[in-house]
Amino acid sequence: MLPPNPPASLPAAYVRMRHRRGEPVPRRWRVYSRPELLAAGWTPKGLTSAVSDGRLVRARNGEYLHPDADPDCIDACRTGGRLTCVSELARWGVFVFETTTLHVRNARGDSRLRRLPRSVRRHRPRRLRTSMRDASVDLIEAFAEATRCQHPRAAIATLDSGLHLGLIDGHDLTPIFALLPLRFAALRPLLDARAESGAESLMRLILRGLGCDAETQVRIDSVGRVDFLVDGHLIIECDSREFHGSWDDRRRDLRRDQAAAALGFTTYRPLAEDIFWHPERVIAAVRGLRRLLAPSA
Repeated sequence: MLPPNPPASLPAAYVRMRHRRGEPVPRRWRVYSRPELLAAGWTPKGLTSAVSDGRLVRARNGEYLHPDADPDCIDACRTGGRLTCVSELARWGVFVFETTTLHVRNARGDSRLRRLPRSVRRHRPRRLRTSMRDASVDLIEAFAEATRCQHPRAAIATLDSGLHLGLIDGHDLTPIFALLPLRFAALRPLLDARAESGAESLMRLILRGLGCDAETQVRIDSVGRVDFLVDGHLIIECDSREFHGSWDDRRRDLRRDQAAAALGFTTYRPLAEDIFWHPERVIAAVRGLRRLLAPSA
């Protein structure tokens, strides 16, 4: 069987986070050509036998992968392409807005591409960084494609997520934006690596659009760290099922809100699904609370 691909060089904090959540650390998967394997000592009969008993995966004629390769990587290779954009970033745990469609990078000029029984979006970027010897594009190219492919607000949340996870840093933003048309440069000053979730990124943009005086990740004595402090007295916490799904989580949140109320703060907890899909509801709530809490003239 092929040797397993070595793990990518990743920040230690990112690796610990994946282990803490019980999630595997992603790998970059190599695509092996038939001539390459034959030159390495495999025989045609041996290749056929290895595919039959699961020691190899034949993605398409002449292309083979390790059997542990991610299914999305294999599907992308079956089409003659490589995994890219939001599909590749989701594999690394980066926040992306939509994951049902498989995003595949094909070389320009590819034809007779194999179809899959699922939705596929094909990318044909003019400038490529990644060799077709890999089953997926590198992270720089994936972030650039996801920035171009998504709505600008979602793109900001995706880049925030990559920065927060440590998969990219400020120096990586330069090659990412170099792969994009100049108009995307306007997004760069809006990024914030402190955002711990996509909901926080999008909430920050909502508050910015409302002209709020909003501080991010503020620590309040006897309350702890809060996501946003608006106008000095309105706390906004971005809740999601991932971290607020049990009664113990809910009890902890209520006690934090109670401690904040004792200090004169009001707390608003918009649902992540409203931030994502119904921002008008969140905007209306923030406007109403600001009117209510505004000091009397």
